[in-house]
Amino acid sequence: MDPMFHEGSRRLQDAFHSRALADRLVKRGTHDAFTEEDAAFIARRSFFFLATADAEGWPDCSFKGGDPGFVRVVAPDLLVWPDYDGNGMFKSLGNLRVNPRAGLLFIAIGAPEERPQRLRVNGTAEVLADDPLLVDFPGGQMLVRFRPRHIFRNCPRYIPKMRVDEPSLYVPRAGHVPPEPEWKSRPDLRDVVPPRRV
Repeated sequence: MDPMFHEGSRRLQDAFHSRALADRLVKRGTHDAFTEEDAAFIARRSFFFLATADAEGWPDCSFKGGDPGFVRVVAPDLLVWPDYDGNGMFKSLGNLRVNPRAGLLFIAIGAPEERPQRLRVNGTAEVLADDPLLVDFPGGQMLVRFRPRHIFRNCPRYIPKMRVDEPSLYVPRAGHVPPEPEWKSRPDLRDVVPPRRV
């Protein structure tokens, strides 16, 4: 597996006397292929956070949401998710087109049936408009194929206990056409909002 730490991390680990702990945590729990436990955890999530950077290294972080199962581990070395209709900026996917490196953060927020947990996944992504798997994702415009480099669980102690009251009515689902968000009909925007792709 590729090294997990660079000199900046190592200097801080040495300053805080945590190099041995960091190395032990990597040895104990970091892997580069999805396990069945990872796949099951990811399949139960209705959202994740996606960190990308442009060609010059400027970062961006985005929330990605859908029904549980919208992100799928389809092989030990491959995770996929659809791109749904959004604000048309394509910050995250545009970044992935020029810099395929990305970080994903999956969080279980501690609903009554599940203890707080988080899973971090770093790797590379490819954005495809004609992927054959796209037909399995109602409402998907494009598909992201993600190859892991580092997969590791993180200490969940600061995750609050929360619950989700209801899923978003804007999430595409088979047999359900999501409504357009209110902001797309505002007078200063409606003349430039493109039609939704089907």
